[in-house]
Amino acid sequence: MDNFFRYFYQDIGRIFRAFLEIFGAFFNFLNYLLNFPMRVKIIESYEGDFSVGEWIALIVANVALMGAAIALFILLGKLLRKIFRRYVPAKKYDEMVRQVRSLQRDLIRSNYEKDKLLAMRVAELGGSSEGLSTDDLLRGLSDEDEKPEEEESGEKEEFVTDMSRNTIHSPCVDPQESRFFRLTSVDNFYKTSYVVPTYDNEITLEEFCIRFRKYAASQLHLYYDLDMMRYFIASLGTARIIILQGISGTGKTSLPYAFGKFVNNPTSVVSVQPAWRERTELYGYFNEFSKKYSETDFLRAVYEANYYRDPHMVILDEMNIARVEYYFAEMLSILEMPRQEERVMDIVSATWENDPCLINSGKVQISDNVWFVGTINNDDSTFAVADKVYDRAIPIDLDSRADPFECELTDPVYVSTDHLTALFDAAKEQYPISQVSLDKLEELNAYLIKNFRLAFGNRIMKQIRDYVPCFVGCGGTEQQAIDFIVAKKVLRKFESLNLGFMKDELTKFNAYLDKLFGKNSMKICKEYVELLKKNN
Repeated sequence: MDNFFRYFYQDIGRIFRAFLEIFGAFFNFLNYLLNFPMRVKIIESYEGDFSVGEWIALIVANVALMGAAIALFILLGKLLRKIFRRYVPAKKYDEMVRQVRSLQRDLIRSNYEKDKLLAMRVAELGGSSEGLSTDDLLRGLSDEDEKPEEEESGEKEEFVTDMSRNTIHSPCVDPQESRFFRLTSVDNFYKTSYVVPTYDNEITLEEFCIRFRKYAASQLHLYYDLDMMRYFIASLGTARIIILQGISGTGKTSLPYAFGKFVNNPTSVVSVQPAWRERTELYGYFNEFSKKYSETDFLRAVYEANYYRDPHMVILDEMNIARVEYYFAEMLSILEMPRQEERVMDIVSATWENDPCLINSGKVQISDNVWFVGTINNDDSTFAVADKVYDRAIPIDLDSRADPFECELTDPVYVSTDHLTALFDAAKEQYPISQVSLDKLEELNAYLIKNFRLAFGNRIMKQIRDYVPCFVGCGGTEQQAIDFIVAKKVLRKFESLNLGFMKDELTKFNAYLDKLFGKNSMKICKEYVELLKKNN
């Protein structure tokens, strides 16, 4: 080690000494520069010998020296500020981020301003539905003459409602004082103006489908095949998400819109935007700058559904114009929860005293009377929908319009979600899928695994067991239901295969369907396979 210490002293030690000499030279510079008494004594020793020109040169030299010293200190300060810049502007940076986020979401906040303008308009007309959204105002104005006498006399009663079996008591709150303007307006409407309708709970599923078709034709001039109505209504008893796909102009948005009109509960339409990438596009967000929550139509629709038992649909129009799995991923997980009380949207981290009545611990319950309908156009301007979305939904193709037909004028109905649910449950008990059909589906599954390396799992089998009885209850046949659900839920997975080299296998598959289910029994499946062969 002695040799190493000698080497360290001669080589590495010399480097350290030179490094320290840099700081020593800097302090010597400061010492000479700022030692004014010593410098004055030196100047006094020469004052008798200096000429006028030399005095001028002395002054210029000292001024230049001080300027160079000041410039050196400024450069040193800038260097230190750059080194420590990440620590200095943290608070300012956070404030700028909040402001940028606020500006990016001003479009959502425009809904809040729209409701304020509507409230002012109603006040001018002498209405009493202050701050309500458009749907609320229409419903409130139509029910205005049916208010109880105690409300007309100005008496204020405590409002009682039930969410997840928890009773909530709350008086009216001024929407301007709440961070949730629209949701608080919804609260006030249901506290003061809402009248529970008289439901027609005698209607059957088959009658419901027939009347729905006639209503759409006679009242809205929208024409659908009866089987299409059965596909759509049976889907309500199977899944919470329905996907309507096809070319433009075939009535994808019109079908759920007509459903809302038929059950006297207007459908909520949410227009998906190309830039949507996260959950806040659906739920909204709390603006730290304004201390208000930017509420969306989606949030208002889901929140309001907790107040009534009418079935309600929320349309995600052009849902694949953005990536569905980005902005809708959390909702997919929520709707998969086995118990209804677990299906909640997490809105805010903490509840304020004047928050809307049905926000419980910062969460909003997704009621069992809400269904989500996504419309899809499959073209170059849209994104492909992920398998996890299709697996949780019932897809329905609308590729053509039905021929117009004449029918008698048909009125809408009031039907409760509880009655529809009871009808679906009764159909599942009365028309369970036969064991023969289950055995055939098992054989089909084995064939797909062997020849295409595809299989349908437990989720799809559960949907088949639920869908087939509901379709039969709507007036269809078991074979029709199996044909439809197999084509939409099972054969759709063929699209993930390289079908250009499998046309012979697809031809054999169609022959296998005839052999297994009977000739021409699986019409939809065979047409779908032929379409795949043609497009590949």
